[in-house]
Order: sequence, then structure tokens, then C-alpha cells
Amino acid sequence: MRRLRIGLLGGSFNPAHEGHLHISKLALQRLGLDYVWWLVSPQNPLKPIKDMASLPERLQGAHAVARRHPRIRVSAVEARLGTRYTVDTLAALRRHFPSTRFVWLMGADNLSQVVRWRQWSRIFHLVAIAVFARGSYVMKALAGKAAKRYRHSRVSPGTAHGLAAKAPPAWAFLPTPLHQASATEIRRARSRGKKQGRALNGRGSRRN
Repeated sequence: MRRLRIGLLGGSFNPAHEGHLHISKLALQRLGLDYVWWLVSPQNPLKPIKDMASLPERLQGAHAVARRHPRIRVSAVEARLGTRYTVDTLAALRRHFPSTRFVWLMGADNLSQVVRWRQWSRIFHLVAIAVFARGSYVMKALAGKAAKRYRHSRVSPGTAHGLAAKAPPAWAFLPTPLHQASATEIRRARSRGKKQGRALNGRGSRRN
């Protein structure tokens, strides 16, 4: 019997946006996955708390974006498990779902900085990993420490459809159409909108 294949897209989702949806759809198609889980982190250890929306707010936003796709599920499993680091989350998921094949999904920007993650090399030995091209990060990511260390474990994009069934370490780099959505830019746009609104309200109060 074929095992369930699930892609894991972790992050702050501050906020969730079309770029997350874009990558998830590509993962479902290119990797032959049954579902993609969005793991909304209570707090990314590598990101500042400042400007971070609350977990319920980020979950609500993620549900609003993902609800259009029946094979994308939004989860706060890290909050329930009490895990903070990716390596601990993956180890716990493997214990709770021993018959499920997981694939960790990430952008090229994360591949270039994954060596900063706690026990990063263990992550490569826990689950298969799919890396999606992301603009200017591509060359830096493929020349980085992680890509070099696991160069013999890399599979070609043409065989990535079976990545979930491969025993880790196994990873694939997937050249994909880019999506311009950025959580950082969305937050900046919202901040500009709020400032403009306050300015307009201020001018309006002075006219009264």
C-alpha cells in the first residue's frame, strides 16, 4: 500500500500570501504529494518578535489564503507539540506519523542559510528536502555549505516526483516560475497604508 506523501512548508506566515500558495501548488504537482501542510510557527528563532502578528492572527490569514485549495492544510502543530526548532518538529512528526513520507519544502534563500538552523545536518537525515528557486538566491544557495556537503544526495528535477519515497538524505533543487509576493513587502505596504491613514485623519481633524 502506498504511503501518504505530505509536503511541509514551515514559516511565520506573517502574513500568508500568494507566494506560499504558488510554491505549495508546484510541490503538489512536481513532487507527487497528497497534501501540503503549512506549519505556522509560534515564533521563528531567527526572526525578531517586533512586527510579528499574533499566532491566531497569522493562522486566520493562512486559512483565508489556503481555503481555495483542498489539499493544503494549515496547522499550528508546533504550538501543540511545544517545539520551536525545525529539527525537533520533524523528529516529533516522524514519531507521531511513522508511516507517512514527509518532504520539507523551502526556498533557495533558506538553503543558503540553513546552516544557521539548529542541528541543520540532522534535518537532511530526517526527511527528504525540496528546494525551490528564488531569484537572486539561487547561485548563493547552490554554492553554499549545505549544498556542497550533500551534493551526492541531490536528485535531478526529472526524478523529483519520487522524492518522498527516497530515504534521506535526499534533496532536489527545482527551477520554478518565480512569484513576486513577499511577506516583507506586504507588511511594508500595510505599514505605509496605516501611516497614510493616520496622516489623512490628522488633516481631517484639523479642518473640523
